[in-house]
Amino acid sequence: MSDVLNLSAETRERAGKGASRAMRREGRVPAVVYGNKQEALSIHIEEKALMKMLHTGHFMNSVVMIDAGGQSLRTLPKDVQFHPVSDRPLHVDFLRIGEHSKVHVNVPVHFTDEEASPGIKRGAVLNVVVHDLELVCDAAEIPEQILISLAGLDVGATIHISDVKLPAGAEAASHASDLTIATIVAPSALLSAADAAEDAAADAASSAS
Repeated sequence: MSDVLNLSAETRERAGKGASRAMRREGRVPAVVYGNKQEALSIHIEEKALMKMLHTGHFMNSVVMIDAGGQSLRTLPKDVQFHPVSDRPLHVDFLRIGEHSKVHVNVPVHFTDEEASPGIKRGAVLNVVVHDLELVCDAAEIPEQILISLAGLDVGATIHISDVKLPAGAEAASHASDLTIATIVAPSALLSAADAAEDAAADAASSAS
């Protein structure tokens, strides 16, 4: 399960580009908390603290408890805007959620047991089509990652979402059971050898006939 992150914030009354630029010069990032049928709350947070959370790699699928103006807000990050040149964070959107709300999250996919894949042992390559899965799950049970074993998979194998065992209580947001997550693809050398073998077999069949 993803860790719950804690973030201190201050409420902001001034809005507009000028006020936002002034905050950024002071090392603060403007943000807004919205949703759960409540009025939106404008806040600003410390850039260093935000960057530290972003570098965890699972900020976007973690519950973030925001302490702002004496309020404790349970939120889920929904969007982070970055400067196109410097990549500094410019603004963050947080969705206010209940403790056990059903939430949509993108959870990264990681692959294990490469050494137990006959295809990869023969020099094949893992071609990852989908790097994260959109899941619907309880806000208190957001998985940090989805692990998929490559054990036993040979050249030409395809992993569909229907092949993946999701954590208890989680389900795929998409109902497409044939969604391709990854394939085991032969490199050009293997393909050439396979083609040559097929041609030789075809020639042998022609000669026999």
